[in-house]
Amino acid sequence: MDFKEISDLIKLVNKSNLIELKLRKGDFEITLLSDKHGKSKAKAEKAGTTPSTPAPPVQPAYVPPVAPPQEQAAPAAAPAEEKPAADATEAPSDLLEIRSPMVGTFYRSASPDKPPYIKVGDTIEPGSVVCIIEAMKLFNEIESEISGKVVKVLVEDATPVEYDQVLFLVEP
Repeated sequence: MDFKEISDLIKLVNKSNLIELKLRKGDFEITLLSDKHGKSKAKAEKAGTTPSTPAPPVQPAYVPPVAPPQEQAAPAAAPAEEKPAADATEAPSDLLEIRSPMVGTFYRSASPDKPPYIKVGDTIEPGSVVCIIEAMKLFNEIESEISGKVVKVLVEDATPVEYDQVLFLVEP
């Protein structure tokens, strides 16, 4: 199997509801596993080199911290809580959000010497690349699903992001 065929199989698993796909072609065997967010990982082996015991599932290296319940917040934290509320009221409710589809590291451009994909004031269309998120040494281009004018970038370059975290605010 060549790289193109393997790449096509990974895309097929990502688009389907398949959880696992095993394929054997001669002395080549490949297993594709998909998690609930649609990301796939591939494991290819030559026949006869299969380990005697299956490897344990890979656990994510980053576990997001759990925020304490609001009732336990100290009174000294009250002014800090007012600031995000003020930002939320300043932002009109008609703004659309572009959220992170995965956990990883957020990058605004393809490399440090290149300009950012989008900046405040830019107009975007569905399919426009807005950023890159690196996850497990893979750089994933994140495309916009909405159109409009970018109003605010909420994440600093080269910082970790969580699944479903708001990255950009867009005015329709």
